[in-house]
Amino acid sequence: MATEAKDVAESAPGMPQLDFATFPNQIFWLLVTLVVIYFVLSRIALPRIGAVLAERQGTITNDVAAAEELKQKAVGAEAAYEKALADARAEAGRIVADAKADIQADLDKELAKADTKIAAKAAESEKAIAEIRATSAESVKAVAKDTAKELVAALGGKADAKTITAAINARMKG
Repeated sequence: MATEAKDVAESAPGMPQLDFATFPNQIFWLLVTLVVIYFVLSRIALPRIGAVLAERQGTITNDVAAAEELKQKAVGAEAAYEKALADARAEAGRIVADAKADIQADLDKELAKADTKIAAKAAESEKAIAEIRATSAESVKAVAKDTAKELVAALGGKADAKTITAAINARMKG
């Protein structure tokens, strides 16, 4: 039995891939399979893959172009913003200067009015003081005359008005 098994094993062809008798058949089917795979890939799969790659490349190109355009718009917007900001600052400075000038003009007018009023009041006061001085000197003379008459009369003397007036005038002069 062992010899029979050994004879069967030796007479069996072994692995069919290594059997030289089936090589032409295997090569035929290998070529048929490769041709079919080539046609399937070249006619169906590769055009689809190429289309997807082309579409992706187009999308990337469009996105890069759009990004460049948006970048240019952003630079333009930034320049416009900076210009508007500078213009606004200049306008604000001009408005402040105008307001200061208006306030200074109003202040100068009010100061001139106040100076005029003060000068008028000072003139009135000077005039009133001069009148008071003039009337006070006369009033002092009158009071001094009356007092001198009364004192002379109280002391028992007699003095006429002319003598008393001359004495008071001499005393008032200094």
